[in-house]
Amino acid sequence: MAQIQFKGKSFVQNHHLLVKYHELIPKKDKSLTDKVSLHDNLIIHGDNLKALKALLPLYAGKIIRDL
Repeated sequence: MAQIQFKGKSFVQNHHLLVKYHELIPKKDKSLTDKVSLHDNLIIHGDNLKALKALLPLYAGKIIRDL
């Protein structure tokens, strides 16, 4: 199988390990309802990797893929 080799490849592959977990903090002034919850539909504005790291504690192991 062909592989792509470039300088810094291992850094790129392991970069997610360097990004710390973030806490999602709902902003009531941006919400459409008075009841703000992290368990409803969410719109997250920010960096994709930071958003995924913030969602990991809430949803780790809860998404099951059907084959």
